[in-house]
Amino acid sequence: MSKFSCFMKQSKILKENTTYAPTKSLLDEHGEPVKFTIRALTTKENEKIKEVCTIDVPVKGKPNVFRQRLDSNKYISKIICACVIEPNLLDKDLQDSYGVYTPEELIQEMIDDPAEYQKLAWFVQDYNGFDIDLNEKVEEAKN
Repeated sequence: MSKFSCFMKQSKILKENTTYAPTKSLLDEHGEPVKFTIRALTTKENEKIKEVCTIDVPVKGKPNVFRQRLDSNKYISKIICACVIEPNLLDKDLQDSYGVYTPEELIQEMIDDPAEYQKLAWFVQDYNGFDIDLNEKVEEAKN
């Protein structure tokens, strides 16, 4: 066994999908909240989403000078949609039932309680390994 065999793709452990019930308003036949199936993003997928969600903002007082800014609401919505594999947010019948045309609109219609949507966003970010404890960051900044 070579010293590099542990780096080979076939040696890589893949993160398994998980489930999460994001809302109490969608129930199964037993009256239990429906669980969505969530998958992990790849680094490449995350970078593509960040690129789509990054905009150039003009710097005030400096003509033709721009800085990049991440539209965080758009970014969160897109990573949620990329991670939810069940239900299929691209399904035309599902979109039509809510009167929407994009997965981002659909997820916001399906999870229309702001607190539940925020908890789903936290769950997806946490599942993907993003550090989302803002209180901890505030304490770090204070010290």
